[in-house]
Amino acid sequence: MRVNRQKRIFYGWLTLAVLMVLLVCRLAWVQFVMKNHKPPGSRHTLLETSMLQRERGIVLDTGRGHFTDRNGLPLTGKLIWSAVLFPIENENDDISDDSLLKLAHILNTEDKHLREVWFALKEPILWHAQGTYIPLALNSSQIEAIKELKLSAIRVLPYEQRYGDRETGMQWLGFISGQRKENLFFRDYEGVKGTSGLERTLDALLQGTGPTVVYFPVDGRNQIIQEMKPMVKAGDNPYYPLRITTTVDAKLQKGIEQLTEQAGMKEGAVVVLDVRNSDVLAMVSRPFYNPEQIHPEQGEWENKALKGAVPGSIFKIVTAAAALDSGLTSSKETFHCNGEFGKYGLSCWKEGGHGTLNLRQGFAESCNVVFAELAERLTSGQIQDTALQLGLGRTVGWQAQRSILGIPLLKPLDHEESGTVFAASTDPLDSGARVQTAIGQRDTLVTPLQAANLVVTLLNDGDVISPRIVHHILYANGQHLQTLEPMKRSSVEGTISRETARTLLTWMEDVVRNGTGRSLKHSTWQLGGKSGTAETMVKGRPRNNQWFVGYGPIKHPRYAVAVLVENVSPHSKHQATKLFGQVMDLLSSFETSEE
Repeated sequence: MRVNRQKRIFYGWLTLAVLMVLLVCRLAWVQFVMKNHKPPGSRHTLLETSMLQRERGIVLDTGRGHFTDRNGLPLTGKLIWSAVLFPIENENDDISDDSLLKLAHILNTEDKHLREVWFALKEPILWHAQGTYIPLALNSSQIEAIKELKLSAIRVLPYEQRYGDRETGMQWLGFISGQRKENLFFRDYEGVKGTSGLERTLDALLQGTGPTVVYFPVDGRNQIIQEMKPMVKAGDNPYYPLRITTTVDAKLQKGIEQLTEQAGMKEGAVVVLDVRNSDVLAMVSRPFYNPEQIHPEQGEWENKALKGAVPGSIFKIVTAAAALDSGLTSSKETFHCNGEFGKYGLSCWKEGGHGTLNLRQGFAESCNVVFAELAERLTSGQIQDTALQLGLGRTVGWQAQRSILGIPLLKPLDHEESGTVFAASTDPLDSGARVQTAIGQRDTLVTPLQAANLVVTLLNDGDVISPRIVHHILYANGQHLQTLEPMKRSSVEGTISRETARTLLTWMEDVVRNGTGRSLKHSTWQLGGKSGTAETMVKGRPRNNQWFVGYGPIKHPRYAVAVLVENVSPHSKHQATKLFGQVMDLLSSFETSEE
């Protein structure tokens, strides 16, 4: 009996020892081998999970790459100071009613709202105003006032706000998703992703090496341990995140945005291109959007500069080019306009007509009858081919023709539309459709970017240069990574002749000198251009698209500008012409200030 009992004790201790050894081995395996592995269904490693159980982390910077304008001015990334609220208990002694009232005043809110939010917290939050998830930027006096309260459950920390909290016409820049949470608590952080604009098309290049996170140790009651200092975790790669330099001039962009605001422009776009290389110097889209507060269903984030609109008489540039290049007319040929074409229900915009005039005068006065007669001589194919030669009916934005920086097809301009000349269902022999198309109506659609680039094409003797909005890309330490060189975009249809391009530019000068753009004669620069008014229907109501495209100064052309004012009353004054002149005067003032 005694021997058996000793054996049982021995085997019991042996079993316990074996279990202890197995447990130690298991713990060692987890500690040294499995700590950097993610369990199934988890976004965090075992080590991170362990740390998160006794720490609270706030994301202060996503680590995403940034954009600058052509002069190095930042377009994204603004450092602000913001308040971080940590969970507290109702009986917490240092949160008196008086302190709460003072803090609410500092944070621009009501004490009732602050109490409801703060006492309900389970995780820390960056304080934001009611109705938005944008952290409140604190000024120096607010920061000092918070410090004087000496509250243990609030911290003031630096936070990188990606965009300024304002409405803008820079839809080409876009916005990100994934950072729209009230809590930027690291345990719930899933990173950010570009959703539109350059943020989307260059998303692969903008991804950094991870966010900057500040960790605060907490006790079992989820309260900050005051005796322990917080820790900051950030990427230390000297090359990332990347910095992307655009071709846009931020001051010019803002100046044009202000002009559209003063003009009361509700819908439309303004595009300014450098005529030497078709770089986008400004691209304004209305209505404006706030990239920090996106309402997808409202569509204000869409870039009107890249969306097709009925062009009206600016398309007569294409019709004139087709007729001249095919030898079907000359600038001296005379026509007679009595106000009615006599077919297809077409009439001239001028009641009673223009009388007898030659083609050059017909272009300056934008006579519908003259261009309807030209359309009947042309074929649909001639009009279509000429439009393609001038960069219409196809996308023209810069795009890489080979894999670049690991991206198979790099197209910075997001959702650029190609526009249309004739609908696919249009009968090529339908002369009525051809006449309507020749004056920029029916199924014809042109984007403001294409319209501005058409002018650049004429100024470059018929060569289509792709508008570029990204100039170069730098590493985080300032070293050069890649320049996106300007490029031509030829078409299989070839180009219009140099003589035709120069003739049309001269006729555009006539438009301002004594034609439909004569209100621009007193601008700072001598200008050339072409006006257009297109008839459209919006929700069953007749509306107009107003256009003006042109260039300046005439002697030494520097800028090509397209203005589109969409969906205005048919009885409205031609706002696009006036706005074009204001944009050109602004450009002139920029040139003067740089001298």
